[in-house]
Amino acid sequence: MNLANRLTIFRIILIPIIVLIYVFPYAQFGITEGYVKVDTVLLYHKNIAILILFAIASFTDFLDGYLARSRNMITTFGKFLDPIADKMLVNTLLIIFVSQQTVPLVAVLIMIWRDTVVDALRMLLSQRGIVLAAGYFGKVKTVAQMLAIILVLLGNLPFELYGIPVSSIMIWFATLMSLLSGVSYVLQSRSLFMTNE
Repeated sequence: MNLANRLTIFRIILIPIIVLIYVFPYAQFGITEGYVKVDTVLLYHKNIAILILFAIASFTDFLDGYLARSRNMITTFGKFLDPIADKMLVNTLLIIFVSQQTVPLVAVLIMIWRDTVVDALRMLLSQRGIVLAAGYFGKVKTVAQMLAIILVLLGNLPFELYGIPVSSIMIWFATLMSLLSGVSYVLQSRSLFMTNE
């Protein structure tokens, strides 16, 4: 197994650690959840820890892609696992945010539904030897999701100090980009299916 694939597996291993930090019953073990107070915003230590892990995971995503391309480490295993690792990381955090009622359920459902449809299309097209390339809206969606996750973990700082709900705006923007990219992929796939019938 090459280094790029090991980094992808490492990223997947970080996901249950992130979940554990969130769901661990601190009170039952007599542990007080620490926080830093910034004006009226409470920035919990566990959120800071998860933000660090998320940053590490995001960096490994960049690094394994760079290594795979620059050192010719592209493998079928990597092509299969890398997008799964990305979606597991992002969707896990979004679901956790929903459970804490910091992110709207509808927005997260739309993003997960979109991913499911696009993955199914990619699988069907791959059986015909067709690669469904990442589109503009999909790339913007990914960046918006990452920025939204960072802002939610930071309690919308520094924007919260000025009463600007940027984290909520980014969540809904990512949802809109998910919808647009999903529609774009469906239309693109429809034309590909029709030309290959």
